[in-house]
Amino acid sequence: MKAISESGAAEEERVFDIAAAVAAREGERYALHAAHLNEMMVRVFQTIGTDVGFTRGEGQYLWDRGGARYLDLLSGWGVFAVGRNHPLVREAIVAALDAKLPNLVQMDVSVLSGLLAERLLGFVPWLDKVFFANSGTETVEAAMKFARRATGRSRIVHCGHAFHGLSYGALSLNGDAVFRDGFGPLLPDCDEVPFNDLAALEQALSAGDVAAFIVEPIQGKGVNMPDDWYLRDAAALCRRHGALFVADEIQTGLGRTGRFLAVEHWGVEPDMVLIAKGLSGGQVPVGALLTTKAIFQKVFSRMDRAVVHGSTFAKNELAMAAGLAALEIIESEGLVARAERQGARLLAAFEDMARRHELVKTARGKGLMIGVEFGSPQSLKLKAAWGVVEAVNPGLFCQLVTVPLFDRHKILVQVAGHGSHVIKLLPTLVMDDSDCDWIEQAFEDVIADAHRVPGAVWSLGKTLADHALRARAGK
Repeated sequence: MKAISESGAAEEERVFDIAAAVAAREGERYALHAAHLNEMMVRVFQTIGTDVGFTRGEGQYLWDRGGARYLDLLSGWGVFAVGRNHPLVREAIVAALDAKLPNLVQMDVSVLSGLLAERLLGFVPWLDKVFFANSGTETVEAAMKFARRATGRSRIVHCGHAFHGLSYGALSLNGDAVFRDGFGPLLPDCDEVPFNDLAALEQALSAGDVAAFIVEPIQGKGVNMPDDWYLRDAAALCRRHGALFVADEIQTGLGRTGRFLAVEHWGVEPDMVLIAKGLSGGQVPVGALLTTKAIFQKVFSRMDRAVVHGSTFAKNELAMAAGLAALEIIESEGLVARAERQGARLLAAFEDMARRHELVKTARGKGLMIGVEFGSPQSLKLKAAWGVVEAVNPGLFCQLVTVPLFDRHKILVQVAGHGSHVIKLLPTLVMDDSDCDWIEQAFEDVIADAHRVPGAVWSLGKTLADHALRARAGK
């Protein structure tokens, strides 16, 4: 295409073609990352065989460079709750761009952020105010600051095995040493108690200096479930001791567990709720802290404190548009009820597998957040094979399930944490019955195969164990 310059001469119009740039360098994707980004992640993908070059995503599916279709049970760690590239999300973002809105003026407020806040609070009627951020981690950082300011106290209590993010405040609340090691010292006055242990929580609160207790209603690392009374009684303890109860719903919220918020399963109304991931529609990062007017006004208490906390890109128009579209999809397509229905079906299927297969210890979860836990078998041959694999790297057995699920059945799924024996399902909420059939048949095939010694699964175990030993040796 040609344009006319001021002198009247024809000039080539500059066009930046993203699709052409991707296509031209597609074959170099792993080399580019190894050279300029995280080489270790590339080596992980190559070791477990997921380096197939995904080129397209739609709904619950991915396609690789060879055209093979995969069922995605990671959904970008829960980001694609409404599915990849949902038309309504795309339309909302394009419409916001076409409107040429005066984005991030900073000396004004936007209509879209007000609309998204209003819509969010409609789902959480006991809370009054919203603070927008760019990610779940940023909402955790905000919650720590808000709690300290609102209560005048400094201590933050969190749970073992928790994951609240990787920036310094959030990392100080992280219950997994693999993420913390080498990054200390972390923030002071951040104290850990065991998950599901009310006595330990009460002891931590009893000093009267705790600003907040932050907890995931269902822990993402391991899909650890609370006892039915735990969250309700924990909230009551917090109120008795003057601490704020903060629910980290970054992964569990927005319909994931078969309720808009997971705390609804237990009738709990937190002082703060943190959400992110699915609110982005999978396109533009956004997080939100929902809280009471009383807490909010302690932070933003006067005009000269109107800017004491914020973020440059928070409330940007594209994120707000994506968030509004995501909420519209969740509501109009009945995704909360669908998550409850499909999750109940899958959980029942996995519980049946646990009864029939000795390597499957248990299955747990709510909605479409499910953990399948494996454990040491009783029969001698299986026990010996398990012991060899686990001696090399605790949790390695789960890779003997995830790798053939990917290779043979085109299912992308993850282990629930470092050294974990739990495989975690966190699929999109738009899955249908045929996808559930796909999952059940694939898991049944791979798990049944794992009970054959010798067999393909255990041969894979030897290969992965060799890789692990070489990695330890720095080779």
